[in-house]
Amino acid sequence: MFNTTFWQAVSDLPSLSLVFLAISLLMAFGFEFVNGFHDTANAVTTVIYTHTMKPLPAVLFSGFCNFLGVMFGGTAVAFSIVNLLPVDVLVDESSGKALVMVLSLLMAGVIWNLGTWSIGLPVSSSHTLIGSILGVGLVNSLITRGDISGVNWKKATDVGMSLILSPMIGFVLAAMLMLFMKRTLRDKRLFAPPVDGHKPPAWIRRTLIGTCAAVSFAHGSNDGQKGMGLILLVLIGFMPSYYALDLNHPGKAIEVRGGAEFALANIPESELERDPKLKRNLDFIVNTLESKANFSELPPDDRWRMRIAMFEVRQAMKSDRLEPELRKRLAGPVSSFSHAMEYVPFWVVLGVALALGIGTTIGYERIVITVAEKIGKSHLTYAQGAAAETVAACTIAAADMLHLPVSTTQVLSSGIAGTMVANSSGVQSATIRKIAVAWLLTLPACISLSAALFYLGTLFA
Repeated sequence: MFNTTFWQAVSDLPSLSLVFLAISLLMAFGFEFVNGFHDTANAVTTVIYTHTMKPLPAVLFSGFCNFLGVMFGGTAVAFSIVNLLPVDVLVDESSGKALVMVLSLLMAGVIWNLGTWSIGLPVSSSHTLIGSILGVGLVNSLITRGDISGVNWKKATDVGMSLILSPMIGFVLAAMLMLFMKRTLRDKRLFAPPVDGHKPPAWIRRTLIGTCAAVSFAHGSNDGQKGMGLILLVLIGFMPSYYALDLNHPGKAIEVRGGAEFALANIPESELERDPKLKRNLDFIVNTLESKANFSELPPDDRWRMRIAMFEVRQAMKSDRLEPELRKRLAGPVSSFSHAMEYVPFWVVLGVALALGIGTTIGYERIVITVAEKIGKSHLTYAQGAAAETVAACTIAAADMLHLPVSTTQVLSSGIAGTMVANSSGVQSATIRKIAVAWLLTLPACISLSAALFYLGTLFA
């Protein structure tokens, strides 16, 4: 799991940095643990309130599915989180400021999640994390550059749109699915509140267990990757020479050098003259990787320079100045750059899976009650639970394929509200207002909280 190079990188850290690295990793895994019990209700509410499963088996089952979701859900969403904050700021700044930055965003996320959970309010862990990252990025940019260019605003816009639109999609699609079920399914038991002491029919029970599994797996896949991105920010900030590039897969250095050589041979000389930085980066990659099969053969200082060069070349490849046909031809060879930079160590994946899975098994009661009893005016029915969870699972899976983070909490809560409206059950306006206010406040609150913590920390760094 850890090789000699890793332990060498750890041993090279000053004692104080090593202590803060340990604290930061504990807080990052703690964020995923809190995320687990904060978001558990999204998956288990329907199976508990329809008497499909008892609470303890339900949360254990959900925790296991969350674990599987993290392990097999991929890593693309993780880098949507990492790329919100240009990671070079963690390395270019003094080590003290980098430590404060990482700790500030971690503390802000954990404080907001625990605070809202304590009052039983479903909020988005995605909003929480992204707001915390944006807060430290904004303050750092204002301090060091005098502007707000230190945040990847294009990526922030893409992520923001996914978080804004996904609850609306959840509401509309769940309502439509509920109406479709009412028109096509004639079993009246589907649309009546469960009777105490009675279990649902076997086929309904299987359906609800299946949707619970799907939402849990999707939550693990999407939210687990957010935790991976958070931990990667910590690792890159503390050990850039080790986590700048993938040192664990021999041959990637050869692929990257080949991609750079292909680019030099195919980009017109006139374009290279117009963009000397592009040529300089490509030459650096080719010359530095000559006769090297593994990035671990590079001196530590050259690894970060190599990452920056690859990142800048990859950005240049997207420039409109290049002909579309040329960009298409270069896409394959240059994709090796992304594979070399965007990787998640297995121990991070496993650690996040365990933190999220174990966190899922505790502390679910507060949010479950809000979701099941306080959104609609009547008890959740079998059909409403199945419709809301089916839509939530599909929406999150689609977001995974688009490499975008979405909020399981917001998608499922809005889906349940949609089924209540479609079923003419009515919604409790007071709860909806609270959820809406939390949805609107989470991003600015976490931006402000992490920004304030970071600014105060820099006064002592």
